[in-house]
Amino acid sequence: MARMHSRKKGSSGSRPPVVDKLPEWCDVSKEELEKTIMTLHERGMSNAMIGLTLRDQYGVPNLKLILGKSLSSFLRDRNALPEIPEDLSNLMRKALRLRRHLLRAQPRGTVSDTSISRLPRTKDIHNKRALQLVESKIRRLVRYYKQVGRLPATWEYRPETAEIQISSKQ
Repeated sequence: MARMHSRKKGSSGSRPPVVDKLPEWCDVSKEELEKTIMTLHERGMSNAMIGLTLRDQYGVPNLKLILGKSLSSFLRDRNALPEIPEDLSNLMRKALRLRRHLLRAQPRGTVSDTSISRLPRTKDIHNKRALQLVESKIRRLVRYYKQVGRLPATWEYRPETAEIQISSKQ
C-alpha cells in the first residue's frame, strides 16, 4: 500500500504468527487481567500504553487469547472508552503543537487568526504544509469514526476548540 501524503511506496510490516492457544509459561488468569486493565485505565493510561505495560511488565503475550476480545472491546463493554479515540486525539495534539509553533513564529503586531490560510506569512512553509497534512488526516479519521458510529454525527474538528477537547478528555 502506498504512503498517504507522498509518492513513495509503503513498506510491509511484520505480523505476529497466528497462535490459537496461550503458551505454557503464561499463568495470568482472566479475572486478574481484567482487574489489572481497569487499574491501569484508572491511572489514565491510553490503550496503547496499557497494552505495552501488560506485555512488558506483566508478561501477557496476547490479550485477545486470554480475554476473548480486544482491549478496545473490553473497555467498550465496561463503558470506559474515551470520547475521542486515541489516534484522533494524538493527531489533534500534533496539530495543536504545529499551530502553536506557527503562531509563535509570527511577526509582532499581526492579527492571529487560526485558519491555515490566515497564518502569518512566515517562511516556515514546511510546518505550514505539515499542519495541512495533519489536519487532512484528522478530517479523514473524523469521517471514518462518524460512519462507524464511534463519534456522534454532529461532532466536528475545529482548531479553536481542539485544545479544550483534548485537555478535558485526559
